[in-house]
Amino acid sequence: MHSGFRDPKLASKLSERIGKLVGDRRIMLMHVCGTHEASIVQYGLRSLLPPNLEVRSGPGCPVCVTSPGEIEAAVELSLREGVVVTTFGDMLRVPSDSGSLADAKTKGGQVRVVYSISDSVGMARRDPSREYVHFAIGFETTTPPTASEVLSRPPDNFSVLCSHRLIPPAMDHLLRTGEVKIAGFILPGHVSTIIGARAYRGISEEHHVPQVVAGFEPLDVLIAVEMLLEQMERGEARVENEYSRVVREEGNVVAQTVIRKVFEVVDSDWRGVGPIPMSGLRVKREFESFDAAKKFGLRLDRGYHIPKGCRCGEVLRGLIYPQECPLFSVTCTPVNPVGPCAVSREGACRIAMAHGGPSKRA
Repeated sequence: MHSGFRDPKLASKLSERIGKLVGDRRIMLMHVCGTHEASIVQYGLRSLLPPNLEVRSGPGCPVCVTSPGEIEAAVELSLREGVVVTTFGDMLRVPSDSGSLADAKTKGGQVRVVYSISDSVGMARRDPSREYVHFAIGFETTTPPTASEVLSRPPDNFSVLCSHRLIPPAMDHLLRTGEVKIAGFILPGHVSTIIGARAYRGISEEHHVPQVVAGFEPLDVLIAVEMLLEQMERGEARVENEYSRVVREEGNVVAQTVIRKVFEVVDSDWRGVGPIPMSGLRVKREFESFDAAKKFGLRLDRGYHIPKGCRCGEVLRGLIYPQECPLFSVTCTPVNPVGPCAVSREGACRIAMAHGGPSKRA
């Protein structure tokens, strides 16, 4: 057992209990969080589960699901005279038909890596001679800072290329398509601190699927798996909160209010998953002077060519494990990625490349 467990005996007991609850059934659970996948792989949690119980990774990497059209728009902006694009480091190498932001930088594009959107606003204040566009990506966790900066009325030479997305609609979409038979969800801890545990109730009620909000320690994940199986044993389908030390039922109400003030919910295209109704955010009309798409007349709904052999979409939808892609660690690596899942630290392929392990039992 991995030495990183704080309580190896408890981990062994949980593993034994999980095995008894599963019995002879074949069960597939899914998480939608890159940090959960990192914990699962790093600590070898799948090796503690019975072979007929799978925990698959879903579309929990915001970098991975950012649409190629949005990336191409950011690339286009970075190459315009007098425009600087800021974003987080994970976005630099994500490929599109027009190349990546890193490629644009080698061609003279103005791209700056920042640690927060406030860094970008600060740059705009100090340099009024140029336009600064922050490529704002992420799920509900990173959306409040974007909204807060827009509400603070940043300088006129600052705007946001919004690529924020919402997790619950993606989960609902996966259940509706039925590509994989998801018996239960391990819910993301970070996202849930913002939206709260109750935000997932409708999914359990409509699809009769148990869900558990989980923390990120290896024992958190094992406990969440046990809680899901206990619900199935009792014939229940509700939302439980294993991560109650951080996540509240109502979530962060202040953050939710700030998000609603600045953004409206719209349909959105998720790379590797497809169009999902009411799963994205767009800057409201009253703040459109800070909306880069409108300010610069950008087209975001561009087509995209999937590179031959790349199966990132299937990884993101939980259809395969990273090692089942023929390009995995061969022609697709974090340094030279073919697909987005090899780029971000939250990408399932990048995580598998970093920590190794065989297919399905990584």
